[in-house]
Amino acid sequence: MMSELTRLTISKISKGLKEKKFSSFELVSEYLNEIDKQKELNSFITILEKSALESAKVSDKKIGNGQSGPLEGIPIGVKDLFCTEGIRTTAASNILNNFIPTYESSVTSKLKDAGAIFIGKTNLDEFAMGSSNETSFFGSAVNPWKLNNSDKPLVPGGSSGGSAVAVSANLCTASIGTDTGGSIRQPAAFCGIVGMKPTYGRCSRWGIVAFASSLDQAGPMTRSVEDSAFLLSIISGYDPKDSTSANIEVPDFKSLASSTAKGLRVGIPKEYFSDELDSEVLNLWEKGKEWLKDSGIEIVEISLPHTKYALPAYYIIAPAEASSNLSRYDGARFGLRVDGNSLDEMYSNTRSEGFGKEVKRRIFLGTYALSAGYYDAYYLKAQKVRQLIYNDFLDSFKNVDLILTPTTPGTAFPLGDKISDPISMYLNDIFTVPASLAGLPAISVPCGLHSNGLPLGLQLIGRRWDEGTVFNCANILENSSSFNKNLEL
Repeated sequence: MMSELTRLTISKISKGLKEKKFSSFELVSEYLNEIDKQKELNSFITILEKSALESAKVSDKKIGNGQSGPLEGIPIGVKDLFCTEGIRTTAASNILNNFIPTYESSVTSKLKDAGAIFIGKTNLDEFAMGSSNETSFFGSAVNPWKLNNSDKPLVPGGSSGGSAVAVSANLCTASIGTDTGGSIRQPAAFCGIVGMKPTYGRCSRWGIVAFASSLDQAGPMTRSVEDSAFLLSIISGYDPKDSTSANIEVPDFKSLASSTAKGLRVGIPKEYFSDELDSEVLNLWEKGKEWLKDSGIEIVEISLPHTKYALPAYYIIAPAEASSNLSRYDGARFGLRVDGNSLDEMYSNTRSEGFGKEVKRRIFLGTYALSAGYYDAYYLKAQKVRQLIYNDFLDSFKNVDLILTPTTPGTAFPLGDKISDPISMYLNDIFTVPASLAGLPAISVPCGLHSNGLPLGLQLIGRRWDEGTVFNCANILENSSSFNKNLEL
């Protein structure tokens, strides 16, 4: 029984705890044992063994007294980009290696209030900049999946790679990640789990170490669509501390996920038939259409004509915002400080030693795009293209309720294969970036296995604030594919 505990979903764990089939202390202990057994996956930067066990004892008392919260006693992994009061928060960077926040992010506060137990801070690409988790100062997390007939370690995707690995390898019940251009959905697809990026503004960004402020959004990474919907309801909501937080009602996403989908229309964008698309991904996409048709959903071809400009626009806007956000890391106020003979030299020494290669590359790109003489030519033009991309989605949603695409062009690749080729690495986000630029909700659902033995995901994109319909159709894909029913890693 104990070895099976780490494979249970949130709803099954909650039911088991209330029925006294096992305790939160037993559950946390089992997860900690699994983390210890699978150290080579490097999914956590900081493991919170002592505090997690102490919190589990408190949760067991609350459950016994009938005072439990909706996530009471359930172990959650937290991407090490969320500030956690009294717990080291590194953003996977040397410059924040010993940073201990004196405050709690809004999202993690909501999780705590619901009774969740933080089992550890998960690995990520440095400052969330990457698509493979290989830019982390603490080394890459490793995908628990293997290629057929090969033990070569694979990337988990990024930037929320550690969070994806922790859920996929049964090291926590669920995890929280952030998505800027696909950083929840892409690693979810690579690791065979569900990853949800909600509408921009649905979850507070307060207390999240910023990468690109107009794009960053927190979201759940789970084993099932039901768990994703349930977790999103908990972490969503208006926050006056975040000026981009939307003051709108948070629906019961879990109930919406199980409502009828008959009569919906789902669009298939012709521009997503990319040359980079693996033939088996294309076949899975066709299967996805059939599954939706069988549920009474109409499939419609649509056009998103500015899709080809999404990646170039993203890689101007995101680095520009990053160069501004990362200017605060100067060694003067917090984090790493490397002294020099002058103030300027101290700044230079600190940032040279504190930032990794990819972060420096994006700071240079962003600073160039914002510099005098280039702002109009690059940054301003990219923002205009962003609006055109959003308008494409608006036009499409006049005729369809959702959009179905692949999540990634292919499967997870071996560690080291693309790290020296930034362009090749950036192309991993070709299907996820458009929804991010438009601020739309999008989910990746594991729906099949490639012939090489690795998982493949399909992506659903919805209208702003319509996560309920996204979950609804995601539920159909999950049930039709039966991916998780006989899952063995």
